[in-house]
Formats: sequence, structure tokens, C-alpha cells
Amino acid sequence: MKHGLIKAAAVTPEIKVADTVYNAGQICLGMKEAAGAGARIIVFPELCITGYTCGDLFLQELLLKKAKEGLLTVAKQTEGMDALIFVGLPLARGNKLYNVAAALHQGKILGFVPKANIPAYAEFYESRHFAPGNRKPEEYVLTAGGREERIPFGTDLLFEIEAVDGLKVGCEICEDLWAADSPANAHAKAGATVIVNLSASDETVGKDEYRELLVKSSSARNIAGYIYTSAGEGESSQDLVFGGHNIIAENGTVLAQSKRFVNQIVYGDLDIHRICHERRRMTTFGQEDTGGYCTVKVPMCQEETVIERTYGCSPFVPDEQGKREKRCDEILSIQSYGLKKRYEHTGSKKAVIGISGGLDSTLALLVTVRAFDLLSLERKNIVAVTMPCFGTTDRTYDNACKLAEVLGADLREVNLKGSVALHFEDIGQDMECHDITYENSQARERTQVLMDIANQENGLVIGTGDMSELALGWATYNGDHMSMYGVNAGVPKTLVRYLVEYYAGVCGNGELKEVLSDILDTPVSPELLPPVDGVIAQKTEDLVGPYELHDFFLYYMLRCGFEPEKVYRIARMSFAGQYEDKVILKWLKTFYRRFFAQQFKRSCLPDGPKVGSVALSPRGDLRMPSDACGRIWMEELERMEEGER
Repeated sequence: MKHGLIKAAAVTPEIKVADTVYNAGQICLGMKEAAGAGARIIVFPELCITGYTCGDLFLQELLLKKAKEGLLTVAKQTEGMDALIFVGLPLARGNKLYNVAAALHQGKILGFVPKANIPAYAEFYESRHFAPGNRKPEEYVLTAGGREERIPFGTDLLFEIEAVDGLKVGCEICEDLWAADSPANAHAKAGATVIVNLSASDETVGKDEYRELLVKSSSARNIAGYIYTSAGEGESSQDLVFGGHNIIAENGTVLAQSKRFVNQIVYGDLDIHRICHERRRMTTFGQEDTGGYCTVKVPMCQEETVIERTYGCSPFVPDEQGKREKRCDEILSIQSYGLKKRYEHTGSKKAVIGISGGLDSTLALLVTVRAFDLLSLERKNIVAVTMPCFGTTDRTYDNACKLAEVLGADLREVNLKGSVALHFEDIGQDMECHDITYENSQARERTQVLMDIANQENGLVIGTGDMSELALGWATYNGDHMSMYGVNAGVPKTLVRYLVEYYAGVCGNGELKEVLSDILDTPVSPELLPPVDGVIAQKTEDLVGPYELHDFFLYYMLRCGFEPEKVYRIARMSFAGQYEDKVILKWLKTFYRRFFAQQFKRSCLPDGPKVGSVALSPRGDLRMPSDACGRIWMEELERMEEGER
């Protein structure tokens, strides 16, 4: 439960229709197993104490009496079990019968949530037996063991687990998910961050896909966790077959899903803090509206959840190849159409781009070619400038030239050694002093050359820097930091590689594919220090750290709002066996230090297209003051480092 994580379980027990004694026993076994696995929210199917397919047996007094006894048996078994548990049963109140979910914790019945939408179509005829539930909670008087308990009864009940900040659980039942006015919507508006659904949804061809779509949609629209538990094969009777389709989702993403036709338990780790962060970020979510709602406190103990949920090492890159290829094509389209619009607006017919033989400038050139093809402009109007200087190697130089030639661009070479050396003489810089001035003077000279050629050609300088470099401030201020349109500004480094790889595989002819493959194999480097024996001497990732780590840090810090300790925790899980803990912590400190120190560079970025849910534009996603102090983040990192020693 630390860091807002809580384990949920969707349990489909083996049942026998109308055998309440057997069913209660199976429910007890299921909840013990789930609680033993660390689940703190446990959900069983609709009417599971009796079975859903009882038909007119629901009108039998004995069945209703035994259902209540079964509930008390199950409730008794929850003593000493620190979990919020939902089970379904028929419950008479006044002159009506209701399909309800009972919420249990530590031997107590905390509330009854009745089903709001009662279906009476196709194979469903629940309205023959059940009445729709009341919204505003009222008292239900339960007599047991000679004592009376007054228990809230109504759809508008929330169960607040105080051990996790922001965790409130709302409940709906089966058809409620299908209804246009789903109770989940009102629950979420009232503050519920997790919705549970006790269901008995029979199987028909294709229904599983629609069911999954509804669960994903509800969790996405309501920015919530969603635990959907459905009845299994024990319910199958006469004309209906049930598959036990259980789904746990969070904000539109399925975390866990059961196989159908197999009664089983599925677990999912819900991230409540991430849900709360997303709601704060989405200003259209609105203020909490708790009017008419009753909130029941659940005094649960706080423990650290053993995380089984996975956090992908490359959050910007889809795991599946098909999805990755679709994503790459979409991003290339966003980049190229953004650039196309800039050319249509300015009326310019020329592009000027510095090519180094590295990944970033390669992607920028490929995007520019695509934009010019869309505009029906000749590729010769793309001026590709190679600017060898003190750190340039033969490999990168040759690849830059080959790439421009294969793509049909106007290749030009401007050797910077003489002009940079003269500049060093002007400012009194020792050529043998390979400090920051030595490096940045070359980067600024490159930009000056590009800008001046753009003036000559009435063209636009196309920026090549990517989002990962911008996050770290790994750019020379008023050097490669500046352009007239930065096509890669929204693309993280880990994705740049896949975009170039995708282009090589889908769009590349033999010669183009060959040069792109060699560029992909070349170490990332700004090439500002002299090579050693003709080999690149300055490898970026040796200096600032692995980009796959930094992109991971960037995503979970900005997109999810995680604190350093939580970022470190999930990074250790994700990169276990790949990086030692101390290495991850070292580069995490570097990330936070540079992120806060380098905001001034991001505050004056040129335009560039946003391509994903994380972006650093000062006019869009990141309105961060240039002089924001990172002290509290760095202090937390220091405490973590002390704890590791």
C-alpha cells in the first residue's frame, strides 16, 4: 500500500445453484486464498451466495433465509482478514427483493449496495424478481445472534480505505456497467477512485470483447481502477453458459484478465496515487460532488504491497511489434505534417539541416524528406550540411554524406576547424584545453553556419534535438538548442531509434537501409572531443547516463507525478538484472539535478510538434519556472542514498 499501490483480486468460486451452504464455503476458501496472496480488495460475482440462475427460486422464503445465513457465515470468516470484500446475494427489504452486494471487513457488514439497473430483455428477466435499488442510503436492520445492526443500504455508498490517501471504493452490479447512466459515473464524481462490479454475464459469441471494452471505457472515462468479477461455469444451466471473465483495469488499461471457462482468481496492483494525479491533471474532471452520498470508513492497516504489476522498461515504446510499427508511422506523420504546415504558412521552399551521421539528425532529415514529398517540393531544396570539426570521425562523416546523397538532398560541407580555431584565438581559448568552452564553441558555430545558410537560401533551419536531451539540458544554449522548427522536440531518445529502424524496414531501399543500419549501430555522441585512434571518444551515455533509464524516469516523473522514491522502486523492479540498484540511483540523482537546473533552456524552445502524452514545450505541457528549486526532490534522493549504504 506504500506509494498508493494496493492489490486487488477478482475471484470466481466454484458454486452450485441454490446451494447456499456449499457456496458460502467456496467463497470463504476463495477469500482466504486471495487475502493470503496480499489482496486488500476482493470481489466475488453477482448473487454468488445463491447463484444467479435460481429463477423463481428467488421467491422462496427458505432460499432467502439461507442466503442471509450464508452471508453471516462469510462475514464471520473475515474476522482477522484485513481486506474489503464484496459478495453478492438476494436480500429482502420491506415488500421488495433486491440484488445486492454486501461489503465486508474484519467480521463486519459495512454496507449493502443494491443493483440500480434491472434488465428485462433477451435472456434476462430480473425484473420478475428484483426491484431497482434506492440511491440515497437508508438503514437496513439486520438481526443476527439476538442483536440488531443498522447497516447503510443504497447505491450511493463509498467505502474509504484510510490507509491509502485518496482510496475510495464504489460499487455497481453487472447491468449497471451496460447502462447509459452508470452508477460508476456518479461514484467517480463523488470521489471513488476504484469501482467494483459484481457480475453474472453469460457468454455469447464476441461478448467478451464488448465486455472488456466497457470495462476499459468506464475506467478511462472515470479515471479509476475497475475490478470486474463474473460468474463462472457453476452458474451454467439450461440455456446459458457462464465463463468467469474477470478483468482488472486502471484508467483504460487492462492490468489483469482471466481466461474464460476457467474459474480462477486474477490479481492486479492498482495505483491510487497515479489515479489521483491524473484527476488533478485533467482539469475537466471536475470537483467532487458528494451530495447524498454516505462514506463508510474502512480502518485498514498499512502494509507495503508486494508489486506484481510490471512497468515496462521503455514506457514510450509499445512492446508489441504491430503496435510499435503503427505508433512509428503515426509519429512520423505528426512530425512531417507539422513541418508541412510551417512551410505552407511561411511560404519558404528550402530547408537547412545539419547532419552528423547520428540518430537525431538522421530522423530530422527523414521527416523533412517526408514533408517535402507531401508538399511536392524537390528534395534538392533540402540543404543537408555536414560540418566536420575536431571530434568528427570518418564513420559518422561518411554516413552523413551517404544519407544525404541517397535521399536526394543538396549535400554541402562546411569544415569548421579554421573558424573555430580563429574564434579560440579571439577569446584566448587554449586549443589543448578541452573544457566546456572548447565543446560549446563548436556547437554554436554549427548553428551559426546553419542560420546563415538559411538566410542565404530563404530557408528554415530544422532542429534535430530530441526530448530526452531537452529533459537533461544536454544541448548547447543558443547552439544545437536553437532552430526555426524542432521536429524531434516531442520524441524521446528511446523512440528515435525505433523510428529510424522502422523507416529503414518499411521505407528504405537497399542503399538507404544499409546506411541507416550503420547509423543505428553508431554510439550516441555530440563528437566535440578529438577521436582516439579514429574512434568516437565522447559517448553521451557515459557522461549523462543511459537514455533508457532517463526516459523511464522522465515518463513516470512527468506523466504520472511519482516522487523519486517511487520512481526508484519501480525502476529497480523493471531493470532488475540489467542495472545494479546503486547505478539506477546514481543516474536518478543525475536526472533530477539536471532536470531542475536546465529548465531555462526549455523555457525558450522553438516550436516543435507534440507527439505523445509527455512533452516539454513551455507553451504547452510544461509551464515550469526556470528558477524552480529542486531541493525537496534532491533531499529525498539523499535520504534514499543514505538508506542504501
